[in-house]
Amino acid sequence: MSAITRDEVAHLARLSRLALADEELDHFAAQLDQIVAAVARVAEVAADDIPPSSHALPLTNVFRPDEVRRSLTPEQALSGAPAVEDDRFRVPRILGEEA
Repeated sequence: MSAITRDEVAHLARLSRLALADEELDHFAAQLDQIVAAVARVAEVAADDIPPSSHALPLTNVFRPDEVRRSLTPEQALSGAPAVEDDRFRVPRILGEEA
């Protein structure tokens, strides 16, 4: 016997605003029943002696450590810019709004 009924699938379809044909209701009821059974099997396998984890494998940080280093001066950063204004890149106005 199916744990998910045809009426429940029809109700879920109405809530989701999905138009399903009669044969689709039967098909999805069987599929949802298989999904619920698969989740139940996973729940049976989970044992109390296994600690919960967020990943199957241990993770290590692959990033370099943060180090304070010298950066570009504003003059160096803007040296290749076609137009500069008030120590910033000057770009053409695209919205046509007044500043």
